Parts: sequence; C-alpha cells; structure tokens
Amino acid sequence: MLTCNITSCNYLDIVPNETATEEDLFESTEAALRYLYSCYSYLPASENTHTSISTACDEIVSCFGGEPTQLYFRGGYSSSNLGNVEAYYNNSYIGIRQCYLLKQGVTTVPGITQATIDDYINQADFLIAYYHMVLMQHYGPIILVKSLADATTPADQFLARSTYDECADWIAGEFKRLSELLPAHRTGSDYGMATSVAAMALRSRVLLYKASPLFNGNSEFYSDFTNEDGTHLISQTFDRNKYKEAADAALEAINFAESNGYSLYTTADGSSINTTAAPYPQDPVQRRLRLAITDEYSSEILWANTRSEPAYSIQSKSRPFLIWGAGYGTSLKMVERFYTENGLPIDEDPEFDYEGRYGTTVLNDDTRGEGITLKLHDQREPRFYAWVAFHNGFYECKSSRIVSGAQEQVGNGAYWESKERSGGKDQRWLTDFKKTKGNCGKGGRTNNYSVTGYLNKKGVRPDYMAPSTESAPGQDYPKPIIRLGEVYLNYAEACVGYGESSYVQDGMNKLNAIRQRAGIPEVLTAWANAKHPITSYESAVADGRLMDIVIRERMIELYMEGHNFWDLRRWKIAEENMGTLQQGLNVEGDTDEALLQVVTVNQPRSFISPTYYLMPIPNAQISTNKHMVQNPGY
Repeated sequence: MLTCNITSCNYLDIVPNETATEEDLFESTEAALRYLYSCYSYLPASENTHTSISTACDEIVSCFGGEPTQLYFRGGYSSSNLGNVEAYYNNSYIGIRQCYLLKQGVTTVPGITQATIDDYINQADFLIAYYHMVLMQHYGPIILVKSLADATTPADQFLARSTYDECADWIAGEFKRLSELLPAHRTGSDYGMATSVAAMALRSRVLLYKASPLFNGNSEFYSDFTNEDGTHLISQTFDRNKYKEAADAALEAINFAESNGYSLYTTADGSSINTTAAPYPQDPVQRRLRLAITDEYSSEILWANTRSEPAYSIQSKSRPFLIWGAGYGTSLKMVERFYTENGLPIDEDPEFDYEGRYGTTVLNDDTRGEGITLKLHDQREPRFYAWVAFHNGFYECKSSRIVSGAQEQVGNGAYWESKERSGGKDQRWLTDFKKTKGNCGKGGRTNNYSVTGYLNKKGVRPDYMAPSTESAPGQDYPKPIIRLGEVYLNYAEACVGYGESSYVQDGMNKLNAIRQRAGIPEVLTAWANAKHPITSYESAVADGRLMDIVIRERMIELYMEGHNFWDLRRWKIAEENMGTLQQGLNVEGDTDEALLQVVTVNQPRSFISPTYYLMPIPNAQISTNKHMVQNPGY
C-alpha cells in the first residue's frame, strides 16, 4: 500500500499501480489481498481529466487544447478515432475477467478463512456488476459476461449484445443480491471497497437510466438498432412502470443508507477541514456546500474512488494560476443555470433584473464579493457563490506565492497581497480576471487561463494550496462515485416520471431537502412568486414543467461531478446543450468595463444526433466478433 499525504487518510491510494498476475493469487493471504486491490484498479479514473470524458460537457470550457478529452468537448470522435474511450471498453472487460479469476482461485489460498473468501467473492461480484454498469453508461446495450469465459472460445461462439433492459435488470439484480451480503461500512484501509449501501445506491442509478427517454421507448433514434436476429436492443415502447421501479429502488436505497448512519451533509461541524486550516467560506451554507464532497469524513458519500489525485485533476485545473492550472472556466450557460437567491430560474424571478443581467453593479458583501461585477452575479443562490469564482468574487484557497503592493502586472502569476481578503492569513482571494492587471487574468499566456472569465471551485478543497514549484495537488480526498444527494435526486426524478400523486409528493420532499441544504426555498414556495407561477405539483406534472425543474435541480446540484455528460444524453437533450458554441466574458479586456462583456468563445462544439448519444464500440471489437453490431451512426 502507498502512504497518503493527508493526515489520517490511510485509505487513500490502496490500489497498486501494477497488475497482479494470476499466479500471485495463490501464494498467500497477502498476495490475495493485493490481487483483490488490483481488481479495483480498472475503476474509471474519474480523478484524471486526461482519461475521464465525463467532464467534457457544457458546464465548463477548457483552455487546454491538447487535452485528450477535447475530442468530446468539440466532437469528432468515431469508432476509428476514439481518444480515450477505447480504454473504457477494454479495461472494463479486463476488469470483469480478473474478478472472475479471483472468484475461481481464492478458495485455494493457503490459510485464508471462509469469511475472507466470502467477502472477496462478494466484492468481485460487486465490481463485475459495476464494470458492466460503466459499459452500459458508455455504449448502451452490451455483452453480458455472467461467468468466466474460456480464452480459447472459437470466434463463431462469441456472444452478441444483450438488450438494454436485460443488461439493466441483471446488473440491478446483482446489486440487490449483494446488498444482503456486503457490509454497510468499510473503514481504514478498507475504505473505498464495496459495501451494501453502495450496491443499493448504484441499483437506483441503473434503474433510473433504464427508465429515461433515451432507453425507454426510443423508436425515434433506435427503430433499426437490432441484433442479427432482429431483436431490438433498445425498447420501442415507453413503459411508465420503469419509473416506478426506479423510484421504489431509490427509496429503498435512501432508507437503507440512512438506517446505517449515512445522511445529507448539512453541517461542517466535525469536518476534517477545520476552520483553522480553512477559515473560509465562513457563511455556513456556502461552507457545507463546498465541503460536502471534499470532506473525507462526509456522511453523504456512499462510495468513493480512493486513488491519489493526479496532476491533471479537476482540482489542479480549476485552481487559480501559479505555474499552471486555471484552465477550467465555468461556462456562461452554467452560470445562468444556477437559481436566484429566491430559488427560481433567473428568467422567472420578478425580483431579478433578467433583461439587465449583463449590466454592472457593485458588490460589497463579505460572503459574495467586493467591487464592480455583472448584475448576473448578484442575488444568486449559495451554490453559485460556493462553487463558482467570478470577477470580484471570492476563491477560498491558499497560495504559496504572494507579492506585496499594488502591481501593474502579474506576469509571474503571483497573488497580490492587496487582493487578499482574509486578514493576511492567505486563505481567500478576491478574483480579478482583467487580462494583465488581474490576479486571475490571462496575462500573456496562451494556455493555463480561464477562457470564460470564471473559475470552477467545486471539488477544490478550501485548504488547498496552489503551489509555485509543483503541479500535483497538495490536498487530496476520496472522490465520490455516488453520494446520498444523487440518490435523493434519482428518487425525485423517478417519482415525477411515474407521475402518481403520492409518488410525486414524496419525490419532491427529497428534492426539497436538497434545496433546503442549499439555502433556497422549497419548490412550491419559490414558484408561487414566479412570473409563471406553479401552485400544485399535479398541474406541473401534466404540463412537463415539474420534470424541467427536477432536471435543472440535478444539473445544479451535481455540477462538475461527472453526471451532466451522461444525463443530457439519457434525457435526449444533449444536442441543444452540447452542440452550440459556449459563451463567457471578454478575457482580453483590461478594464472592468471591457472584461464584463459577454462574448462567444472561439472553440468548436459539435454534437451529431443521434450518433453521439452513445459512444462508439472500438473497431477492433466489431472486426473480431461477427455477432457484434455497432452503435447507430458510427
């Protein structure tokens, strides 16, 4: 095991870099444990932006033109131009095979106990289900591998793809079975390994996907998507009861998690990131929002990726510039998705100057910002201030390089002491995006700057120090794979999709708990004062507005957690959101007035519908297996 650079976090980076051989499994109990760890090594590297495509969505604009995932921001991927997608297909099936080999050989390990054998087998089955789930997320219907395949299987006996519903049902069934066998908690060096709570939560996700428009009666896109024998791989007829199944699974997962001590992160009391190490944000709502996923003791995290963070992480690329970074700028589209302080969309709140939102105002608020900025940045909900840095707003993090006095330029990337707003404690900065005179400005760089005039803060620990001599993050934490807040939103979406009144009410209660944690009013309270009021859930279900509210809530709450890339697809709204040019502020401007102009970002964006709704199967797999059909459009 590798040691961790976070005090008391000895569970981090338990997965070895090397892959164990099959012979290693049989040597000793220690070798068997190493082999088990290596089974986890095929988990998608969500912490690595060079290999994870889930950040390639419309939430941010990346300045890193050479970043491999730019292919998915900009379009152009195909079955012969896969970028890093090929690794998902191959690695997931390799991981599945390795898990089956563990199951086959673990009983022969000298001195191993039956309890350990049972636990390893259950963990292997959990990972087999999860790797199938990852494959489905990328490729839709897949080949189900329900047992260890013989490596000498003749090509004419290779399997064909199973239908999407069959895949989802098998995975959900496995997670349900394992929820009765796995422990509810793992601690110490076992943290990050499979639990019953994670199994139940993931089951809710896979069944919600199954109920979603992309896969539930999608004859518009997939009327000709069939196997060789004519079997439709995606259902052609909408089935409302799939939403009921997903809702029941989500509620079961919520009740199971909460009965085992998990809960929404509603207070930062007792956090590992204490007020001495990170006194900001001091606003209690913003603080709990910032720490909900970065506090390694968060009661909300149901399963986490415990590998150490690489240099090319969201945290590194979002931080203000010192020697590199500052390249993940929140898009104007995402900025405008956040609600007003009254919990309404900016175009529905009569108290918000929507038409004048690109005009300027002056902030003088210790929880939001100080100085001239857009009206768009005023009167917004706490999640906006907690997760997005804007011109003359705050970025709560440290810096290892500070310069004194008023600087005309920040050519060395240092922060100005005069821009600090934390009493000389190096904990919070007033962000200034003017080109040469701003501490977060582009300067003369052609890279490592915000393209939009914003910076992402979500996923960046407030005690994080942007270093001046190295690029690897100084503060690490387990990255959530699934958290209770997501399951609350799974439940709300499934309940509204099902549409029965008692389900809708219960689902919205969970969504309102998310809003309450975010410091905004419940849906009906907020929408009673909207320009187009909603006074009952029933009417809003009937006209589709309630599902729109649920979708927007999920986009906001799960911002930068790797969901939007997939959610936009399963909702069948990816083309309109990912196929249009992004906007931001004029980062070439060197005055407040010049900077605070909305411009179109000169980066191509393309989304080919319906082709891009599923990722392409690698060409090699199509060539090898004559029973394998390619996803439509590739």
